[in-house]
Amino acid sequence: MRPTTYRSDLNSGSMTRSDRMMKVFKALLPSPFTIAVILSVITFLIALIWTDAPTDSDRPYALTLLTYWEQGLWEDGLMVFAMQMMLMLVLGHALALTKPVAWIINGALRACNNTANAAAIVTTLTIIVALFNWGLGLVFGAIFARKVGEHAIKNNISLNYPLIGAAGYVGLMVWHGGISGSSLAKIAEDGHIQNMMVGSMDQASIAALPLSIGYSETVFSPMNLIVSAVLLIALPAFMYWMGKRSKSGVPVLRKAVLPTPDSEENIHGAERLDHSLILGISVGLIVLGYSIWKAFNAFEESGKFIDPNFINLFLFGSCILLHGRFSSFLKAIEEAIGGAAGILIQFPLYFGIMGLMKYSGLVEVFSNFFINHSNATTYPIFTFISAGIVNIFVPSGGGQWAVQGPIIVQAATAMGIDLPKSIMAMAYGDQLTNMLQPFWALPLLGITGLKAKEILPYTVLMMMVGAVIFVAALLLF
Repeated sequence: MRPTTYRSDLNSGSMTRSDRMMKVFKALLPSPFTIAVILSVITFLIALIWTDAPTDSDRPYALTLLTYWEQGLWEDGLMVFAMQMMLMLVLGHALALTKPVAWIINGALRACNNTANAAAIVTTLTIIVALFNWGLGLVFGAIFARKVGEHAIKNNISLNYPLIGAAGYVGLMVWHGGISGSSLAKIAEDGHIQNMMVGSMDQASIAALPLSIGYSETVFSPMNLIVSAVLLIALPAFMYWMGKRSKSGVPVLRKAVLPTPDSEENIHGAERLDHSLILGISVGLIVLGYSIWKAFNAFEESGKFIDPNFINLFLFGSCILLHGRFSSFLKAIEEAIGGAAGILIQFPLYFGIMGLMKYSGLVEVFSNFFINHSNATTYPIFTFISAGIVNIFVPSGGGQWAVQGPIIVQAATAMGIDLPKSIMAMAYGDQLTNMLQPFWALPLLGITGLKAKEILPYTVLMMMVGAVIFVAALLLF
């Protein structure tokens, strides 16, 4: 396989627009970590100007604000949240590297005999997988797109490879409305909403907040089920139409490093346990079986069983079972762990921003702005738009929930607006602009060998289709 670039057959106008778009991103957006630092400084300055120092303190207010920042930085509950999100990404990624997933992809390749069919199939399966887990969906879509390109070369099929790469990235536009959505999984935990609002609301108001908001009101609500169904129909149809209209050519792929099969050579002594298929499958079945039993037991008692811990337990058991051997599982974890670096180092900074906003009173300032400038109809739309904008600078659903969540809860409560719908509006806005923000596309670009500017023209078009669907849902429900 030659390590040369793909000769894009996009028309020159589209490439020019995408180049301009990428130049804008490079000019305005430094690394996500740098953005988190800049946002921390901006939040500190806004709090210093717009909020008042506590009357019972003689310290300089700037020093007090730094104390608030530190309180948020290492808050125990939020650090647990960061670990949960890291595991969700890493285990989902590892699950995408199992043989059963490869069998699904290889089976679907038979129907990928032209650009239109391939684009529709990659889009459909990637959406389904991403609604289950965002890390799994991201890597599944990337590997699927890569395999489609290799299939096209092997069979001399004319293909618009950048369009297929964009189709493999579509999972990041639906994930936050799925089972692994950061904010939706977290608010399903008992006490999370009330604990998050300590310091932002009085005790009576906090006590009136729901103890938790289950998936029946968010992921499996009538609005979100219809949105998911429409996305599952409209996006593959749109990509099929795009495939019919686009110019194609046999792709020339850059060399990419894909996972290699587990080797059993030179195994001695206790190492055999690491490579034991019987042990791996047994442990996987026990963990997976226990998680399923726990789900049924909890469902019979309260109907609420899906939260970050359950999702990670289920993914952990599934990964071990489908990899079969601990050695294969650990190799996949090593492959996946790099993708969690952003969460590890950026989340504490976003928690620090949340601490500044919460303890200084900025949450109340921003909430009052929404209360004074919106109503029951426009508030979800404002939340959706603001979430989309914030996501460009905070490319993490969990980090965004930490920053924007308290504002949404306080404003929605004060205005008497449905809280689950308000949170779904944030989730829709957050996931939508992933099609514009290339941060989470990095794993896909590495696997497919494509460049961001090659898929961006298509992901922006998908973003426009998604925006229509999300806004319509928020207005109709």
